[in-house]
Amino acid sequence: MRSNDTRKESQKGQDAIRRKVTHAVSEGMKHVDAARVFGVSRTSIWAWMKAYEKSGEEGLSSDKRGRKASKALSVRQAASIRTSVLGKTPGQLRLPGFLWTRESVGILIFQRFGLYLSRWTVGRYLKDWGLTVQKPAKRALEQNPVQVRYWLQTKYPAIVRQAAVEKADIFWGDEMGLRSDHQTGTTWGVKGQTPVVRTSGNRFRCNMVSAITNRGRMAFMVFAGKFNSEVFITFLERLIRHRAERKVFLIIDRHPVHRSGKVSKWLAAHSKAIEVFFLPAYSPELNPDELLNNAAKAGVSRKVRAKDQAELQAALRSYLRSTQRRPERVKSFFKAKHVSYARAA
Repeated sequence: MRSNDTRKESQKGQDAIRRKVTHAVSEGMKHVDAARVFGVSRTSIWAWMKAYEKSGEEGLSSDKRGRKASKALSVRQAASIRTSVLGKTPGQLRLPGFLWTRESVGILIFQRFGLYLSRWTVGRYLKDWGLTVQKPAKRALEQNPVQVRYWLQTKYPAIVRQAAVEKADIFWGDEMGLRSDHQTGTTWGVKGQTPVVRTSGNRFRCNMVSAITNRGRMAFMVFAGKFNSEVFITFLERLIRHRAERKVFLIIDRHPVHRSGKVSKWLAAHSKAIEVFFLPAYSPELNPDELLNNAAKAGVSRKVRAKDQAELQAALRSYLRSTQRRPERVKSFFKAKHVSYARAA
């Protein structure tokens, strides 16, 4: 909360503040620091610096007091701003910050069209454009959109057709680690007093590798050591043993273990029973098994605070067995937006 409101100052007082701010910024002070020190908004600072660059100190003089006639964005201007907000980050447009706020949108409007709009007016525009404040999903910068599009439109449909011809079951596989200090969920407590949950001070973890189908089938293996070629091959052996009557098509990411020489050699020797397909690089959101991982971490951490590794393994195994007995629960991991393409096969 700002310590002062410059609107209550006299015209001379406001002029003095503008000069102090522009002088400080010209001397190298960052906009965010100037906004905090002088109690003004960054949008105002951008406007003052623009006026100062154009007209010098004369451009900082107060206009006549009174309510100014509001200026609205035209339909074309509004469409331009909306497109920028949805398609770019502030940083890509050389604006402060990484995520869009009403203030940063206001700066963009001023820079592009010379219109100064309050943050409340900007908020109304954003609402009218059908935009809401949301937690953004993360995507790796290294992800190749062309490869993702090829996977969705060409590669995966081809796998589905091949599975139908060879009478194979399509599994999505992945592995994860669960730490004893994994924090998830919320609890009730007195306002202003953070609740305390007693847990073991020792840190330990266990791991799992799993595979699911869009028909509700699930296979998993919980282990304590490091995920390596031997562990993965053991899981693959179990997978084909339980699906002996049908071939397995396994879709996985490009983890080094998945592509190791030992695993490749084993797959070549068992090509009649199993075939592996790789997802596009840096695209975990395309794998439904990632949702099982998230659910397992949350489910185990909410129900038990393990005292040692054995107890953590038992809790994880119990959760997975419970999920395994509920095909509809397994199918639900294919309903999210980015994995719905795999829902039918």
